[in-house]
Amino acid sequence: MEIFLPLLLTVIGLSLFEIITSIDNAIINAEVLSTMKEKARRWFLVWGMFFAVFVVRGLLPLLIVWLSTPGIGIMGALTATFSNDPKVVAAIEHSSPLLLMGGGTFLIFLFFHWLFLEPKNFGLFGEKFFQSKGVWFFAVTSILLSLIVWFSLQVNMYLAFSAVIGSTAFFIIHGFREQAEKQEQMLVKGTSGLSDVSKIMYLEVLDATFSIDGVVGAFAFTFSVPLILIGNGIGAIVLRQLTISNIDRIKRYKYLKNGAMYSILVLGVIMLLDSFGFHIPHWVSPAVTILTVVYFFQKSKIDLGKLQITTVSSTAKKTRKAKKS
Repeated sequence: MEIFLPLLLTVIGLSLFEIITSIDNAIINAEVLSTMKEKARRWFLVWGMFFAVFVVRGLLPLLIVWLSTPGIGIMGALTATFSNDPKVVAAIEHSSPLLLMGGGTFLIFLFFHWLFLEPKNFGLFGEKFFQSKGVWFFAVTSILLSLIVWFSLQVNMYLAFSAVIGSTAFFIIHGFREQAEKQEQMLVKGTSGLSDVSKIMYLEVLDATFSIDGVVGAFAFTFSVPLILIGNGIGAIVLRQLTISNIDRIKRYKYLKNGAMYSILVLGVIMLLDSFGFHIPHWVSPAVTILTVVYFFQKSKIDLGKLQITTVSSTAKKTRKAKKS
């Protein structure tokens, strides 16, 4: 039981994080799927699931762990967190700060890009102010990167280099995403000229691109590739079902994106602190993610209730006026 509960909490946290960080992509997928034939939609949901879960959410974290510790091999990377081999344990302990530093920098840059530059529903005080100061993004992230690199150099140069890699990865991936979003709009409008098969392939590539946030953030929960596969896989499966069944309902919960981004900020900070040697209990990442999602879900639900009351009241007034006239 002592082992089971932390594992369960980690899997729940991973699943929720995967769902909320991929909602925007799911909405676009639903809109593109509406332009496709029923057979193509079924193929995307059945066979596309294999690619989304096992290839993207399984292979990508495995490759990241393996590349950060190439000496332990692929199988060593797969079972690293469960291994008692002193060499494997030593390799993971040596490389984990580098991976955490790069991932934490990536996530923090992602949060500030959303805070300063991306359109949003204002869920917390101050968000509107930062939105109006979009030009600050580049100054803030440049100063932040300089500080991270400076403190990292006090530890070792490889840690500092990992921070640079994390920031570089953010800007490269962001560039791909901007182009992907333009192509998505063409797919939704039906002006791309692509066949249904080509659309499916393109959606899978987009899913891989947009899943990077969830994969990177997963390392704030655990370094266990099997656990990441299970947690992110469950999240991906749930999201695929929402894509075809309740996506319109999900779109009405307008602050879920805010919850995703604040979770990303907290996980990024946890990863940075861990990389500098501050021990953060394993239960903190899933607990914070769950609490953040619950808070913004409830906030969205309250706003939705107020909107429904206003709509009903407005309809009643119009009905009374119509009867009087």
